[in-house]
Amino acid sequence: MSAIVVSLTTCLSWSSSPSSSSLLFSKLGLGSAAAFRRCCAPSPPPPLLFCRGKLRMAHSIARATLGLTKPAQIDPLKISFAAKEVDVVEWKGDILAVGVTEKDMGKDDNSKFQNSILKKLDAQLGGLLSEASSEEDFTGKPGQSTVIRLPGIGSKRVGLIGLGQSASRAGDFRSLGESVAAAAKAAQASNVAVVLASSDGLSDESKLTAASAVASGTVLGTFEDNRYRSESKKPVSLKSVDIIGLGTGPELEKKLKYAEHVSSAVIFGRELVNSPANVLTPAVLAEEASKVASMYSDVLSATILDIEKCKELKMGSYLGVAAASANLPHFIHLCYKPPGGSAKIKLALVGKGLTFDSGGYNIKTGPGCLIENMKYDMGGAAAVLGAAKAIGQIKPPGVEVHFIVAACENMISGTGMRPGDIITAANGKTIEVNNTDAEGRLTLADALIYACNQGVDKVIDLATLTGACVVALGPSVAGAFTPSDDLANEVMAASQVSGEKIWRMPLEESYWEMMKSGVADMVNTGGRQGGAITAALFLKQYVDEKVQWMHIDIAGPVWSEKMRSATGFGISTMVEWVLKNSC
Repeated sequence: MSAIVVSLTTCLSWSSSPSSSSLLFSKLGLGSAAAFRRCCAPSPPPPLLFCRGKLRMAHSIARATLGLTKPAQIDPLKISFAAKEVDVVEWKGDILAVGVTEKDMGKDDNSKFQNSILKKLDAQLGGLLSEASSEEDFTGKPGQSTVIRLPGIGSKRVGLIGLGQSASRAGDFRSLGESVAAAAKAAQASNVAVVLASSDGLSDESKLTAASAVASGTVLGTFEDNRYRSESKKPVSLKSVDIIGLGTGPELEKKLKYAEHVSSAVIFGRELVNSPANVLTPAVLAEEASKVASMYSDVLSATILDIEKCKELKMGSYLGVAAASANLPHFIHLCYKPPGGSAKIKLALVGKGLTFDSGGYNIKTGPGCLIENMKYDMGGAAAVLGAAKAIGQIKPPGVEVHFIVAACENMISGTGMRPGDIITAANGKTIEVNNTDAEGRLTLADALIYACNQGVDKVIDLATLTGACVVALGPSVAGAFTPSDDLANEVMAASQVSGEKIWRMPLEESYWEMMKSGVADMVNTGGRQGGAITAALFLKQYVDEKVQWMHIDIAGPVWSEKMRSATGFGISTMVEWVLKNSC
């Protein structure tokens, strides 16, 4: 028997929430700002840089009081997973969940199941399972499930969960796990077993993937973010899950451990995105990044750059976006170095980190503008920091990874960036701002330049960048843009394993004509037509030609309207991609 304990840890622990609202500073880039602070405000402590969890300099973080909101401390839910080979009829517990395809539900002339596992269960139950499935009109279609309380076997209840016409992908099995979690919550079950009605056709590798995906789906399905409720919901009582018929042994145990690490990282990412902008300021996001580095200080280091350091690096594009907000920008750089320090390849993950996006002077207005949801405009940053957490736990050999976020807010004030302004990125290229609501690409420009300066071989940026990508691909699929077929193949292979849906989009170079300015090197947006493509072409201008690069637009799948919650999209795929590049 292989057993592993999965902890749904609430990774964010906040004593209070930071802000810099007490500071008044003039428009970034003007020399008078520092003098104004010296004359009219107390001098803040020197800025702080973290390196491998050690304090290098001091960093001032004021505490916010807007709304007086503090997230509650939630005790983590722990679920024990065990892989077993036992007779399903004899298994004892609350729910025996059987994943069935439409083919598995086929019956003979006597209305009896032909599938061996369903046939055995039905015989033990005197035909009641067959009758009940017919009465419930259960056919095994995806999304269908029914839980029946039947006497006659060790389990108190039998659940049938539909997998559709077939089940072979990680996403299919993760959905199975999520359905198991829903059934367990509804029945207040403490222990559950999961078995596939048909697993004989799966290879040994596919069985490992299936078990891992079921475990991940169950963990993520039980997760509820109750930190901001005055009264918590009734806690989930699920304590153990037995996975039957997919093998046992150290390889499976390793897969279940991997599922634990990635699921914990996804929950961390969800909590970051779910946190409102009055709590999760750029300073708090930097604090959370530093906490991750401190937790895994044997392999992770953290560097947080303040405004003055960003000015030294000539990050005019990033600082232009940040200029209007009372909450100061924080440039986050985590670095993973493998145990032993030897790396054959260097990678970078760059995440868009707008903790709130008002649109600036091109303010988001009207139906469908989603300004109330713009806390999730740092979904790319959450994906990057979530991946960092998982990589810190897994510790893959032979690969160095840089996790980079240019965190800030896009607000409106007298110090803010205006339409028509010309800003200068760290590589010297000038940008005419024709839309202040196309701000994410401006922050990413300097972040990508910084990433390439770390000497990386490959870089992927993740960003809630354009509504155009959501129009093209809908709410469940991310768009990937890259000139590199090799990198595209790597990421698509990783997404197949993770179960996250990513579709490669064209990088049509002729569309660059839309991005030309009459007075600067480029404008920051090319209009409505092909908006996701022109955004990607803009980012391409800030990537070294020697570096393989991909942009992933996650504006659609970052958020679930059905659940009214973040999804943690991108974390699983990025972790899998890093592992594929390790020894």
